[in-house]
Amino acid sequence: MSTDLTPVIAASSRWLLAAYPAPGGALSKALAEAQAGQATLLAAALCYPTSLDVQLLHLLAPSGSDRLDRLTGHDPHPDDSGWRTWVDETVVSWAACLLADPTLAACAHRALQETERHGEAGGLRRLTAPGDRDAEAAALLRHPDLLEPVAALHRPRLVKLLSVDGAERP
Repeated sequence: MSTDLTPVIAASSRWLLAAYPAPGGALSKALAEAQAGQATLLAAALCYPTSLDVQLLHLLAPSGSDRLDRLTGHDPHPDDSGWRTWVDETVVSWAACLLADPTLAACAHRALQETERHGEAGGLRRLTAPGDRDAEAAALLRHPDLLEPVAALHRPRLVKLLSVDGAERP
């Protein structure tokens, strides 16, 4: 059975980019894609830290994007149903937390080193220490108030996993 998180990471990243699009321009779009990809990769690796976890995910299937779409008011295109089944709500929620808070993202990156998947994340500079151009390109994707409804869904579990004091938003 597969232990590959690529379909979940790609679909979850794509959902984030559809819900919180980058401003115009190819460079902005590419920078936003990189940040969404890094956030979902880190979130997925933390959410499914072992091969057994990933195998169970593939067996039981991800949650899909229906609840997220309703929560954000995002109206999916009918042709998008295939990839949307691979969206994982917890991964998207955790990625939203990480995008909204680079300090939490850095803490999550450190925590990943203690898991079986420690080698998968590599460098996450755009996520953990975004430059001005990164922040500009992902203004909606990193806006804490816009992300809050999605981030709040599963933030308590992420904060507990990372044992981070003060990371809970009111």
